[in-house]
Amino acid sequence: MELRQLRAFVAVASAGTVTGAAQRLELSPATVSEHVRSLETSLGVVLFDRKPTGMELAERGRLLLPEARRLLDQAESIRRLVSDERTRFTVGALETLVATRLPAVVARLGDRRPDVDLAVRSLMRQPMLRAVSDGSLDAGLLLDTGPVLGTLGFDGGDLSFADIDTVRLYLVARPGETAREDVLLVTPPGCSFRMAADRLLGTTGRRLEFDSVSTIRAWVTQGLGVALLPDFVVSGDLADGTLVALPVPDSAELALRVVWRTDREDTLREVLYAMAA
Repeated sequence: MELRQLRAFVAVASAGTVTGAAQRLELSPATVSEHVRSLETSLGVVLFDRKPTGMELAERGRLLLPEARRLLDQAESIRRLVSDERTRFTVGALETLVATRLPAVVARLGDRRPDVDLAVRSLMRQPMLRAVSDGSLDAGLLLDTGPVLGTLGFDGGDLSFADIDTVRLYLVARPGETAREDVLLVTPPGCSFRMAADRLLGTTGRRLEFDSVSTIRAWVTQGLGVALLPDFVVSGDLADGTLVALPVPDSAELALRVVWRTDREDTLREVLYAMAA
C-alpha cells in the first residue's frame, strides 16, 4: 500500500469519477485507475462499485476512506516538519463574510499561529461545503442558527462546527411616514439573510428580490421598502438615524460558524482553535 495509491483512492471517492479525480491530481485517468486497482489488489478487497454513472464506494471502501484521509494528513504533516515548510491553511467563506468578518478571524489566527500561511477562497455555501467535505478546503466560514449545522435551511452535510461569533440582524426602514413598510426587500433564495427573513417574517406579502445587500440597503434608505439586514451593513445607518430598527417577532441573530471535516480534526485542531479562540 503506497501513498500515491491512497491519494488516488481518496480523490476518486471525493470526485465520484476517475476523470474528476485525475483532474484534481493532475494525472491521467489511466494512471488513477491503475493506482486504485493496485490498491485493491494489495488489500485483496473491492473498494468501489463501478457503475455507468461513476465510482461508488463499496462497503470496504467506506471503511477505508476516513483512515486513508488520516494517513495522508499525517504524511503531509511529517513532510512539512522535516522540510521546515510553513503550514498552509485554506479556508472558504461566503463573499460577504470575506469582506466583513474574516479579517478579524485572520488577525486572531495570525496572532496565535504566526507559522501558518492562510489562503482564502470566496465561494457560495453549498460549493464551499462540498469543498470542505472533499478536502479541497481545510475549513469553511458561514452563517447558520440552531444546534445542528444547517438548521437555517440548507444541507450541512456530515461536518463538525464551532460558533466563533454572532451576527445581529435588524429589520430596518427609513424613518418617517414616507417609508414603504409593506414591501420587503430580500436577497435570493439560498442566501442566509433570505432564509432568516423567511423564518422570522414568513413568506407571504409583497417582496422585491436583489442580488446585493448593499443595493437593498440603498433602496431602504430611499424609503422604497424594509429589509432584514446584518449589523455590519446597517450599524452606521442606525447610529446616525438614516435608518431605524423595526420590531421583529423573534431573536434575530445568526451564528458565525467555522466548519471542518470531522476526521481531520486531529490534524487541524490547533489552527481551528486559534481561529475560534
